[in-house]
Amino acid sequence: MRLLPTLFCGAALTVAALVSPVAVADDQLAASMCDYVAADDKNRLRKVLSDYRLRLRNIYDGVVCNGESLVRHAFKSNAADVGEFIVKQLPGSAVGASGDIAWAEANGFSASPLLAVLKSRAGEGD
Repeated sequence: MRLLPTLFCGAALTVAALVSPVAVADDQLAASMCDYVAADDKNRLRKVLSDYRLRLRNIYDGVVCNGESLVRHAFKSNAADVGEFIVKQLPGSAVGASGDIAWAEANGFSASPLLAVLKSRAGEGD
């Protein structure tokens, strides 16, 4: 009778030990990506995506920098090159549906070159 609870506890501990390092690695990866966006370092962002074999469109929704999406973080950091890279990696429909254009206009980023790229990708033009 004691064998079944012991096996169950052992399996639960093993699963917990295997899952925890992945979460920490994901947090570190996201933090690195946020740092590269803030520094407007497109090459390093590209390299980390390549090294981990990630596609930005697949992970974009899961990466949050200071409570904002990567594009909004790029606006706030005045990182036009990285912002343009991010926008070009996303589907146009996702860019249009994100609400980033209205957010940028409402927060005083109307003069940013990134806004023109965002509008172009979303199909709104100027």
